[in-house]
Order: sequence, then C-alpha cells, then structure tokens
Amino acid sequence: MADHFQLRLVDSRMLAPTVRHLAFERVDGQPLAFVPGQFLQIHFHYDDGTPTKRSYSVATVGDGSSPGVPVEIGRIEIAVSYVEGGAATKLLGELPIGGTVDASGPYGRFCLQAGDVHPRYLLLATGTGVTPYRAMLPQIEKLLAQGGREVVLLYGARNETELLYGEEFEAFAQSHPGFVFHGCLSRQPRAVPRPSDRSGHVQGVLAELAPDATRDIAYLCGNPNMVDAAFNALKEFGLPVPQIRREKYISSR
Repeated sequence: MADHFQLRLVDSRMLAPTVRHLAFERVDGQPLAFVPGQFLQIHFHYDDGTPTKRSYSVATVGDGSSPGVPVEIGRIEIAVSYVEGGAATKLLGELPIGGTVDASGPYGRFCLQAGDVHPRYLLLATGTGVTPYRAMLPQIEKLLAQGGREVVLLYGARNETELLYGEEFEAFAQSHPGFVFHGCLSRQPRAVPRPSDRSGHVQGVLAELAPDATRDIAYLCGNPNMVDAAFNALKEFGLPVPQIRREKYISSR
C-alpha cells in the first residue's frame, strides 16, 4: 500500500515559460523509496471543498540501482506544467518555499525491467513526459556499462525553450556513447541548430530509427495524441504490444 505523507517545498525554478521544477522533502524527514519511472499523487481540494488529486512523475536522479530496484531519495523533484485556470497550477505555481502539500505514492509500473534483454531502448516523450527518463539516467548508465545496449531518446517540443532538462540529456549523450538524444522540434528550430536535432513530431522521426521487434523495447510518455500515434506506428513496424510501454499525461483543471 502506498504511503501518505506531507511534502515541504525546498527549492524551485522555471524550466520553461510554462513549466516549473519543484524540489520537496518529506516533512517527516523520511526518504522516499521509488523505482525510477513511478509517480506521486498530490492531494488538495477545489475551492468548493471537493477533494481531488494530480499525478506527477518523480524526476529525481537517484543512484545507479539495477532496473526494478527501488531507490531511496531525500529530495523529491517534479515538473509541473501550467494549465490556464487550473486548480493544481494555482496550488503549485504559487506555493512558496517552505509551503507544504499532501502527497501519496509511489505508484506505477512505467519502469525499466530487469528481465528485458533487447539490445535497444526507444524512449519517446513530449512535455513533462520526459521526467521519468531523467530519473532513469543512472540506471541507463548502468545498462550501457554492461555493453551490448543502446538507448535512444526522442523528445518532442515546439521549440528549444520547451526542451525540459535538454542540456542534461545532451551532456549525458556526450559522455555516454551508447545514449543518443534527439530534440524533435515541431514549430521552430533552434537559433543555432545541433546535429542531433530533428524537425517534426517524435512519431514522425521514428521511421529514421527503423524499429525492429527483434531489437527494440519502446517507452512512450507524454501527450496522449503522441502516445497513441507512436503506439500505432510501432505496431506497424512489427513490435508486439508487450514491448511497448505507455504512460499518458493528461492536463486537468
């Protein structure tokens, strides 16, 4: 059963014009044990008193535990998109340092799995759907160190200001030859384009990678339209459903 606890905001910064990175610690001082890829739920009330909740993937970069093994962290980081008129946006967008929120978790199975033996991982994301992959970086590093593995991250955004944690992924790619990062920009290219950039939506860039059922495991996280389109494209390339893992991010008021 998932824990229920209070979180205290200890740091925050803007990642993009409409996305805020928030760092919390548990008020009870306990670490959070989570498997990278899992999410928390933030509990609060609408103005009329009706209880509600929102889900946010944990973005914290933990240690290099093996896939499927929980990581203990003291600093719990999430990325929050601003939704015009959104109740969660009002709560988390205006939360001051030292402010507290009620939370529960972790939940979810959108995680790297120890039993996977396919040599290539295709990670697709849009928006804040990239946060679980940030948390997975130490596990990805461990996988790559074992040899015979490749990880490709296709990250879709409208322009370069919306590539959340983009510089972190770029730096990881430069220091880990088995990791490839493509920023897929659908509206506006960078002022100074990079060789790894791609134009268009992530599901459109998939064909360049020639997905193959004998080689690939795919992870899809973010906008439901992207997830559905990429899922269908991967099936057309012959990937069976068990080799395609999905997590949809739906904006709620």
